[in-house]
Amino acid sequence: MNNEITIREAVKNDLPVLLQHEQEVVGAERPMDPTIRKSGVNYYDLNALMENPRATLMVACDGDKIVATGYALEKQARPYLDHETYAYLGFMYTDPDYRGRGINGKIVEALQHWAMNIGLAEIRLHVYEENDPAIKAYEKRGFKRHMIEMRLRTES
Repeated sequence: MNNEITIREAVKNDLPVLLQHEQEVVGAERPMDPTIRKSGVNYYDLNALMENPRATLMVACDGDKIVATGYALEKQARPYLDHETYAYLGFMYTDPDYRGRGINGKIVEALQHWAMNIGLAEIRLHVYEENDPAIKAYEKRGFKRHMIEMRLRTES
C-alpha cells in the first residue's frame, strides 16, 4: 500500500472489480436489513451509471488497485422543495484494508465537486441507522441527519 491514493472516473474495464465491491456492500448491509434477499442481489446498474451524463461513478485507486467507490446521480426532487433536482450519492464502499484513511472523504469531495459543476446545490444519501462508522464519516464531511425511514413487516 503506497500513500498515493488517486480518484478518477470509473471505466468499463473496472466492471469486474466494481461488481465484486457491490457484493461486499450487499453483504455488509444484509445484517442491517432482513428484507434483502439471500442471493441474486444487485443494487446498481453500473453500466447505466457510467453512460449517464447526469451521473458519475468514481473510484479511488492505490496504484492500479481500486480501493473505494462512490457515485453521484442527479435525481428529481419532490415538487415542494426549494430545488428541482439534487445529487444522490450511492455505492459508497471502501476496502476494509483501507478504511480509516479518509479515502471515503476524498470520494465524497470528488462527487461534491461534480455536483457543484453541473449546478446541483443539494446532495443526499441514505445510510443505515446502525452504521455508526459511515454516519460519522458523512458528518465529518458536513452531512446532517435528516429523516428516519420507518418500516413494519407484517406476516401473512
